[in-house]
Amino acid sequence: MTIKIYGDPGSGSLRRVTTAAAIMGVTIERINIDLFKGESHTPDFLKLNPHGLTPVLQDGDTLIWEASAINLYLAGKMHSSLLGRTASEKLEVLQWMFWAGEQWRIFSTLLFNEWADATFMGKPKTDDIVQLAMANISNAAKVLDYHLSTRKFIVGDALTLADIDIAAPFSQYKRTGAPFEEFPNLFAWHQRLLETVPAWAATRDEVENRIAGVLNTTS
Repeated sequence: MTIKIYGDPGSGSLRRVTTAAAIMGVTIERINIDLFKGESHTPDFLKLNPHGLTPVLQDGDTLIWEASAINLYLAGKMHSSLLGRTASEKLEVLQWMFWAGEQWRIFSTLLFNEWADATFMGKPKTDDIVQLAMANISNAAKVLDYHLSTRKFIVGDALTLADIDIAAPFSQYKRTGAPFEEFPNLFAWHQRLLETVPAWAATRDEVENRIAGVLNTTS
């Protein structure tokens, strides 16, 4: 049975899943959920995820939401080295994935929401929210920049799910103004991912095309 993945191609969270699936050679059936048309809040979709968020995985009777959980599921199913290659690496991958969710991506999401509300809804940005997000992103980026000063990957010497989780905010940073380019080691690490991980570059292009299309229809 084919694994179904529900999501919007403009989503950085979906990007994490489709990238990991491509790297691991997992065949997936993509089911488009148009977030800009509110399709994640229809009665049928809410049966898949009552939070009304994407992506969602459906593998037979198994339903999983949250991109990190989906990637852990797929990597476990495939016995992938994206989980880490040793017991200690596996724990470190989880550590960075949890950190990314609580201390990193959340603030980039706040910036994106402010940008989206201003761009599509004509709402003024909330300065306090933008300042809070920017300060926290900068603090976290300093940690990452130091961590990446002596290594090419977040954990060990090969790509893992930790890299994919932490790279996700780069999907929209040029629109949101996140200050990633101010941190040379962090920025160089992400450029290496684009140059050496074909799936990451391909999904970047998918996100760009999707957002450009939405912008064109609303302008």
